[in-house]
Amino acid sequence: MWPASWDDHQVTTHLLRLPSGPVDLDALPTDATPGFDGGKKKGRAALSALGPDLADLQERLFAEGRATGSRRRVLLVLQGMDTSGKGGVLKHTVGLVDPQGVRISSFKAPTEDELAHDFLWRIRNVTPAPGYLGVFDRSHYEDVLIARVNGLASPEEIERRYDAINEFERELVEDGTVVLKCLLHISSSTQRERLLARLDNPEKYWKYEPGDVDVRARWDDYRAAYRIALERTHTEHAPWHVVPSDHKWYRNLAVGRLLLDALRGMDLGWPPADFDVDAERARLLALDAST
Repeated sequence: MWPASWDDHQVTTHLLRLPSGPVDLDALPTDATPGFDGGKKKGRAALSALGPDLADLQERLFAEGRATGSRRRVLLVLQGMDTSGKGGVLKHTVGLVDPQGVRISSFKAPTEDELAHDFLWRIRNVTPAPGYLGVFDRSHYEDVLIARVNGLASPEEIERRYDAINEFERELVEDGTVVLKCLLHISSSTQRERLLARLDNPEKYWKYEPGDVDVRARWDDYRAAYRIALERTHTEHAPWHVVPSDHKWYRNLAVGRLLLDALRGMDLGWPPADFDVDAERARLLALDAST
């Protein structure tokens, strides 16, 4: 299991946090299970065991936002190559908490209206409200990944965007947001296996897009774009975490533990009553007694 107690909320963050300095994605394993010495069965059980704590803390965050006017919230950013498992994390990990306090946003190619604004305009429109767990299934990083690889913006504009992203995330943090950024890190061979599995199963055809092969053909270009993005946007206020994702069960567990660490670090309590509890109990009992 994990090598430290569940009360040590730094253990997973420390193990998965991207090291400072130049980034070498080839040196970061995709099939490891840092911090966990069990296999798939134990990993799935461990994720299930996280559920009650995750749900409790997320409900406290939601209650705080509804009842106290607090600005605090969490933004989970999921990035990764095709088949890295963003949808799996949403289903198996984020799915452990109450959906009424969750807002999931996905980002495809920008519309004409979105292109008429700065690249962060559509992102700002869906940042989580106070009390919410917001999840970005892909994110503002597409505008320095796809845009860089496919030449959708000038080199000067791409450079500007790195700084704009850092400032945007700093604004979020200063306004009460915990920004948790996760790169779901898979190998080229794992991606090939997962794409072939979709083609082998008629129930998975809907998940396959012919364009996935075109993107895969530029694997090295995307890896280079990710390397630069990680180096330029790995900050103290919004650091990156690299999650080995060849093993789906570990990916889901690791993101769950990172999310639990983030919520625990907020020291969340239940909002106090803003009314006289004894008086309200007396009113309720008196009303029932009179009927």
